[in-house]
Amino acid sequence: MSSMPPISRKASLFGESVIRAMTRVANKYGAINLSQGYPDWEPPADLLAAASEAVRKGPHQYAVTWGAQNFREALAEKQRRFMGLPIDPDENIVVTCGSTEAMMAAVLAVVDPGDKVVVFSPFYENYQADALLSGAVPVCVELRAPDFSFDPAELDHALSGAKALILCNPANPTGKVFSRGELLAIARLAEKHDIFVITDEVYEHIVYAPREHLYFASLPGMFERTISCSSLSKTYSITGWRLGYAIGPSPVVDAMRKVHDFLTVGAAAPLQEAAVTALRFPDSYYGGLRDLYAGKRELFLDYLRKAELPHVRPDGAYYVMVDIRGFGAESDTAFCEWMAREVGVAAVPGSSFFKGSVSDFVRFHFAKRDETLREAGSRLVGLHEAWESGRGRAPTARTGLK
Repeated sequence: MSSMPPISRKASLFGESVIRAMTRVANKYGAINLSQGYPDWEPPADLLAAASEAVRKGPHQYAVTWGAQNFREALAEKQRRFMGLPIDPDENIVVTCGSTEAMMAAVLAVVDPGDKVVVFSPFYENYQADALLSGAVPVCVELRAPDFSFDPAELDHALSGAKALILCNPANPTGKVFSRGELLAIARLAEKHDIFVITDEVYEHIVYAPREHLYFASLPGMFERTISCSSLSKTYSITGWRLGYAIGPSPVVDAMRKVHDFLTVGAAAPLQEAAVTALRFPDSYYGGLRDLYAGKRELFLDYLRKAELPHVRPDGAYYVMVDIRGFGAESDTAFCEWMAREVGVAAVPGSSFFKGSVSDFVRFHFAKRDETLREAGSRLVGLHEAWESGRGRAPTARTGLK
């Protein structure tokens, strides 16, 4: 029998998604899944009605590879309103299969093998894989708890000789919303080092007062060096539809369209047709979305306080980082598996988001119905007792996080 040829080296540089793996752990133990961030309620009724109509009447064949014309026009109209930029649907937009593909296509379009790509740590796990698959060298800059701020001097040093910076704002996994001052500091360094800034802004409409979302591309002089990636997944509760997009200067979008064409050809035509309805929702929809998640944040954080679980209060997105150092667990991964099995709540080990061996945190999400959050919260209130009885020892001293 002949031996198998070796698998590519780049495929060995990263592991499978820990987030998706924790969903399988949740399913295995019947735990409430607060690991993979998707809601457990239906999308807006008007959007579902439009989807039903599109399935019946079409289109059912390929759309234009970089996005159906009416979808791009509706998206441009919406984003012009929120970003304050003159977005041309024919020049500045490429529609992708989710923001995951948008980020991958962006990196492939502007980065060559051997280039440096700077990423803030903790980071959404796809970013490092995007860089590695592109043959780039990921370089991390630390965001320091509890406010996950960065040192501008450290970022300045990391950007020397770099080609791009990946910026997630609002941030997954921390819920950080970068301030205007922080974004302007990044903008100054982007100009100094002549880099692209690839933004992941999928939580653009989930930002809690008094914070506001500021699009990096809207800063003075930044549109020409920014690729703004986002999706409809989180805004309209349709994570399974896989409709994403990137907005940027025409030369970059042209390059991304070619990359996208040979990655996936195009996003689903009937779903683009249906989503035009959502893109034309009034501004009141987005205010309602923010208020919905603000209420869920307060509900879930109240349970974390009752459970005496130190955590970082998120300013955006729907994630919260919980400090588990007080449990003295062997590892955050082992702790998460134990918690899913014995307590019935699944979280993501924080180490999957950090460069290096940082296992101080686990990440929960609160994009669930209130009754789901109450049930998960009531289970977490008994977390310390379950740990003590199951492990035969009490947790060590609590940390200083609030």
